Amino acid sequence: MKRILLIVVLLSLGLIVNAQTTESSDTPAPVIFIYDASGSMWGQMEGKTKMEIASTVLSSTVNTLPGQQQIGLVAYGHRQEGDCKDVEFLVDSSSGNAAAINSALTGIKPLGMTPLAYSATVVIDHLKQQNKKATIILITDGIESCKGNICEVVKAAKAEGIDFKLHIIGFGLKSGETTELKCAASAGDGTYFDAANAGDLSAVLNEAVVSGVDKPKGNFGVFATTNGQPIDVWVRAYTPGTKDEIGALRTYGETRYMYLPTGKFDLLVTPLSTDIKSLKLESVENVESEMTIKEVAFDGGILKVSAFNNEEGWDAVVKVMDPDGNVAASSRTYGRTIEMEVNPGTYTLSYQALVLEGLNTKHLTDEIEVTAGSTKEVTHEFSSGFANIYPKVGGALIDCVVNVYEIESDKNVANSRSYTKGASFMLNPAKYRVKVIPLGAHKGKATQLIELEVTKGGTVDKTINF
Repeated sequence: MKRILLIVVLLSLGLIVNAQTTESSDTPAPVIFIYDASGSMWGQMEGKTKMEIASTVLSSTVNTLPGQQQIGLVAYGHRQEGDCKDVEFLVDSSSGNAAAINSALTGIKPLGMTPLAYSATVVIDHLKQQNKKATIILITDGIESCKGNICEVVKAAKAEGIDFKLHIIGFGLKSGETTELKCAASAGDGTYFDAANAGDLSAVLNEAVVSGVDKPKGNFGVFATTNGQPIDVWVRAYTPGTKDEIGALRTYGETRYMYLPTGKFDLLVTPLSTDIKSLKLESVENVESEMTIKEVAFDGGILKVSAFNNEEGWDAVVKVMDPDGNVAASSRTYGRTIEMEVNPGTYTLSYQALVLEGLNTKHLTDEIEVTAGSTKEVTHEFSSGFANIYPKVGGALIDCVVNVYEIESDKNVANSRSYTKGASFMLNPAKYRVKVIPLGAHKGKATQLIELEVTKGGTVDKTINF
């Protein structure tokens, strides 16, 4: 009987263990923030101390996290000056939540050193002892001040098999101060982010939070340049032909990665510079099991655009439009060949001939593929002839309204007044019906209708006697 009871108890314990395992697998891994409370956080930025900005932004970020998300907070430099061991778990990730983080943040007063390597060691050792994985997000406004090397700490922990992802945010750091931090973030399977102000800090904190240790490792990288120089861009990946976002990243002038499954995607690449327009790349392929790097060059391609009428250079308004109908560039030819520079991509050009009237004064080209550094010639030929209308009474020219209709479509294509000199029209070759309505002293005389045909390069003179 005792043996049966023991088996039942063991089976029950097994069910409990299995239930806990299942529950833990559905629970997102903890996020542990390492918060800079060194003395330099009293520095000013945008009229506030960096401490105020960081505290407000971090509080706002944790308030957006799901209720089941475990959150931890570690601070360094907040208790003693000159102490390179001044690192403390203020909120344990096993019981932490947004309320606990917000409460702890209110009590932090920046004071001491910047022991980046030691603070990472404290958190990594904590994960090792609890046999847990976590996303670690380190925020710092300064470089290591305690002779440690955070990159070596992270490399050693990864070699030991400790499961974590480390993101590092440099808050107001200079470019020459980031080498070791970038090394550590890369070694920790994470990303180094620059944040120059409150807006940047908020954006990158949110990006870091959603790029947690539970997410697959990035397998699709983007490197963007203009005129051969790296530029900072936002990249968003969508299911082709939709606005369903699959992934996003910011390059910071480097090659940065996001995770994409196997398939084709549309990429919207938006430079963080107001003088360069976004670029949409359609049906970009990715293979999940491979590391892919997409190089995006914003070096413009040149369109050499000309408009002609009867084989002579002609004045026309030309617009270059992307597949969504947005105008990428526009200009006027003034009867000569012009150059229009646009980002690489697929475009159509719309021509609107000036002066010329009729049903064929506009033209939309087929799609034209523009590649970086390329030059393509695009021309369109219009054609025309002249129609001169001379309304008279007793041999003298009179003032009339003259309306011109294209006969086949019955569309009104031109209107004018003759005054006492006649009305002249430059029209596309076609057959027309002309309505002439007397004005002034001859108003009330019967309207007259005539038909005429305009040919390419020809001139038709018509006298109408009332």
